[in-house]
Amino acid sequence: MKKLFVLFIAAIACWTTATAQNAPGITFDTTVHDFGTFHEEHGNVTYTFEFTNTGKSDLIVQNVNASCGCTTPNWTKAPVKPGERGIVEATYNPTNRPGAFTKTITVTTNAETVTLTIKGEVIPKVQNREN
Repeated sequence: MKKLFVLFIAAIACWTTATAQNAPGITFDTTVHDFGTFHEEHGNVTYTFEFTNTGKSDLIVQNVNASCGCTTPNWTKAPVKPGERGIVEATYNPTNRPGAFTKTITVTTNAETVTLTIKGEVIPKVQNREN
C-alpha cells in the first residue's frame, strides 16, 4: 500500500510539472507608463502596453479592468500564440480631473494576473473670466 501511495504522488508530481512546462506565459515590455505633464484641454491620452506570450500554449486575455471610470482599456481579444505579441491599451480621460493621477489596469489571463500602471499630471484648462 505504501508503494502505491508513493507511485500516486510521483504521478501527480510529473503531471503538474508537465502541465506547467506547457503553460502560456506573459511578459510585458513595461508595466508602468508616465504620461508626464499635459493639458486638460488636449483631451484623452492613450498608451499601448505590449506583451509577448513567453509560454508554450495559447495565451488568452480573459479580462481587463481599470481602477476607475476615467480609464478605458482595450486589449487583444484573440488567443495569442507562443512567441506572438498582443496589446493592452489604456486611455485616460483628463476632463475635470486636474492634478496628479496614478491609475491601475488589472490584466487577467490564463497564465497569471498582471497589474499595469499609468500616471501623469493634468494641467487644468484656463477658466475665462468675464468682467
